[in-house]
Amino acid sequence: MNKQAMDRRNFICHAAAAGLVSQFPSRAGASTPRSKFVRSSTAEEVTAGLDLTGKTAVVTGCNSGIGFETMRVLALRGAHVIGTARTLDKGREACGKVQGKATPVALELTDFRSVVACADTIRAMNVTIDMLILNAGITLGDWQQVNGLERQFVVNHLGHFLLTQRLLDRVASAAQGRVVVVGSGNHRDAPPGGIQFDDLSGRDWYRRGYAHSKLANGLFSLELSQRLSKTRATSNCLSPGPVDTNIRRDLPASSAPPNLKTPAQGAATVCYVAAHPSLKQVSGDYFSDCNPAPQSAYQTDRAMAAKLWQVSTKLTAPYLI
Repeated sequence: MNKQAMDRRNFICHAAAAGLVSQFPSRAGASTPRSKFVRSSTAEEVTAGLDLTGKTAVVTGCNSGIGFETMRVLALRGAHVIGTARTLDKGREACGKVQGKATPVALELTDFRSVVACADTIRAMNVTIDMLILNAGITLGDWQQVNGLERQFVVNHLGHFLLTQRLLDRVASAAQGRVVVVGSGNHRDAPPGGIQFDDLSGRDWYRRGYAHSKLANGLFSLELSQRLSKTRATSNCLSPGPVDTNIRRDLPASSAPPNLKTPAQGAATVCYVAAHPSLKQVSGDYFSDCNPAPQSAYQTDRAMAAKLWQVSTKLTAPYLI
């Protein structure tokens, strides 16, 4: 085992041990500051005046929608953005459109070998990661599986879980690293009981599969915040709100909610949580429209979050080290 793999394994082991200590406090709560920004605020507006020169951000799903706008604005503010897309060609095309430094990397979240290769490529750049933004996602109108698991759960949660594990030491080594998980208000529509640990195939609940995966996003962020509580790093989840992007490409147009946000508005909360200095000490919280937001009882269930972490670790175990 090479030194990088040993360092990564040691960090994961220490983080896991920390996560088992229940008295570690979350830094979220009543002290989380409120911002002046609103639903119509844009990513450029919420980052106005910020100088991100010298910082590195990883943005998954950089080639369109919220991911592209997030990459564009962070690069505009001076950050080096490593943008992932399902193919290197799509990533190159997207990165070529932004003003600033953007580096494309291929990432296919349904293929854990691709996730490992993506993480290894990023690690080879020998940079600390100030912002790890888990944005890529899908929403489906039918039942699809990957290796016996419901596809949205794999793409939206498990692939990102694995990527985070393989990059987490680089986040923790930053001056104030942040993991930003793009969830959804749809987490409230998860199947009864929350995460369907007894049957992750989706056979009986696939119509709520997107909400199920978004609940997994929120629980993952919550548990990660506990495991990072003795580091400088933080983890927060957010809902960008309903946004007019191609994530809805597999759904009928009639299913679109009214008053969709633009990608510039949808990326506002992402950029705010990733970069705004007022959130330096905030971890384990959930945001919408650039402010703390209420959550369902399921998404604040620490026992469910801990179990999801254990199950996710088991499902990705061959690729973690």
